[in-house]
Amino acid sequence: MPKIISSKEAAAMIPENSRIMFGGFLAVGCAENIIDELVNLGTKKLHLIVIASDYEDKGVGKLIVNEQITSTQLSHLGTNKTTQAQMNANQLNVELVPQGTLMERIRAKGAGLGGFLTPTGVGTIVAEGKDSYEIDGKQFILEKPISADFAIIRAFKADKSGNLIYNKTARNSNPIMATAADITIIEVDEIVEIGALSPEEIITPGIFIDYIVLHKEN
Repeated sequence: MPKIISSKEAAAMIPENSRIMFGGFLAVGCAENIIDELVNLGTKKLHLIVIASDYEDKGVGKLIVNEQITSTQLSHLGTNKTTQAQMNANQLNVELVPQGTLMERIRAKGAGLGGFLTPTGVGTIVAEGKDSYEIDGKQFILEKPISADFAIIRAFKADKSGNLIYNKTARNSNPIMATAADITIIEVDEIVEIGALSPEEIITPGIFIDYIVLHKEN
């Protein structure tokens, strides 16, 4: 059964050089309390795995502005000028990954797969350094799984066993990332008793969740 901890305790668990997946897209469905505590701690040399680097003052963008991220795998950085500036100044190592490919690489890790073949990126810089195969006359790239030390995700409700439901589009990358890290920490708006959630509405089973943080509005 997952342990209920504070956002401060969650942030303190993350050492330098950690690989972290953060659920959310443009700060929707992100673990805001844990991000804020990680900014307060100033933990550096982190590798960030996200769909987007959000904004300078919201979401994971706060970590980039605070110069806590040294490398990232992401799909979108157009809303965060600091991400762009650090990349152009070679302060931030950025691997741009097509969004569908990014999520499938993470899903592959959670499913225990060795990778998958995709035509996305064939003939572009996305294919550089990767194995390629021709199948039925069509070219494919072999994309390998992406893993992390921590997945920091956000949900609407959790029961005390860690079963999760999400709120509309805040579901985005969170369920997939919850399966692909050594340790998964969930920040939720509400914690309910075991049995309070209908099995039909549970999206992420509690077996994937290690720690639960109750979200608090600032």
